[in-house]
Parts: sequence; C-alpha cells; structure tokens
Amino acid sequence: MALKIIGASCSPRKGKSTRFALDAALDAARESGADVEVIDLAEMTVNGCIACGKCNKELACSQKDDFPDLIPMLSGPEVGGIIIATPVYFGTMTAQCKAFLDRCVMFRRNGALFSNKVGGVVAVGGFRNGGQETAIHAVHAAMLIQDMVIVGDGFNTFHFGGTVWSGCPEGYEKDDMGLASARNLGKRVAELAARIHN
Repeated sequence: MALKIIGASCSPRKGKSTRFALDAALDAARESGADVEVIDLAEMTVNGCIACGKCNKELACSQKDDFPDLIPMLSGPEVGGIIIATPVYFGTMTAQCKAFLDRCVMFRRNGALFSNKVGGVVAVGGFRNGGQETAIHAVHAAMLIQDMVIVGDGFNTFHFGGTVWSGCPEGYEKDDMGLASARNLGKRVAELAARIHN
C-alpha cells in the first residue's frame, strides 16, 4: 500500500495562488515517494459544522453538501499526511478552511483517525509579511487537537510552514523564497510520514 499525502486547497478562488503553492508542496511530496491527492474547496460546497451530533455515533455527517464524499479519502489507512493550504484573510485562515477543519471532527470522534498523521500548512498572503504565520498557527491548533504530528518546512528555509507571497511584483509564480518553503514543507511531510508509517 503506497503512502498518500492529501492536500487541501482552502481558497474560494479556483486555480489561483493558493492552489499553485499547494501544487508545489505536493510535487515535492511526490518526488519524495508519496502518492498525492487534492481536495480543492473552490470546486466544492463544504458548510460549517452545525453540531448535530451524528458523527458522535458513526463516521457520517447529516449535512447534504460535498463533505461526506471526502470521508473515504480522508479516513483511508494509506493516508500518512495532510497539507492544508489557505489564503490569509484578516490574519488567519479562510472561512472555507475553518469549515473543512471543523467538519473533520468526525475523524477524532471515531477512533482518532488522524492521530500520528503528519500535518503541514501553506499560507498565502498578499504581502511578504501578510499574516502567513498567524494563519499557519491557527491551522496547527486544529491539527494538534486531532493528535497529528506537525512539521514546518525544514531544512534551509526553516519556517512554521510554507509562506507564499501572492503580491510578489513579478507574480506569485516567481516568489522563489515562498515557493521554496512550500516545496520544503511537502518534502518534510512526505519524508516524516514515511518514517512514521513504514
């Protein structure tokens, strides 16, 4: 069974800087030997948790949106790590990201299925120092509550995660420093996941 790293793009905008940064991270994870799969919330409807309690009893949700379709992917035993990518909105994650993370409570309630999965975060801000680190920390909090193992971007960039600048004057595709941190994060998630799960 091949180890899988799941990436979740939590931007409401399809095909923009957040997805580009996530793809850079996942390319590095793939180069490190992992299979990868993407959840793109810009193409989905994932509502906020309504605390209905259904997932207290089973790995299921009462809401009729797109999240139930993600349950088999996210709960698979082959998943070794999850990378969350979010734009920075008012210093933290997007509403789409928060809704996704809140709905993932079902995996904690049904056997702590994310326990010991490796978690990493890429944040994309409109400025070089545009709240990326505070957004990363906010997502880290949800990962800690899931008993995940959190990593930063590791060797030679050494941040809390991927920190990308969408407002780079040459375009976000040319944010070499930020994209290097995203790639390093993907590599780190895949390599540590392989150590833990093999």
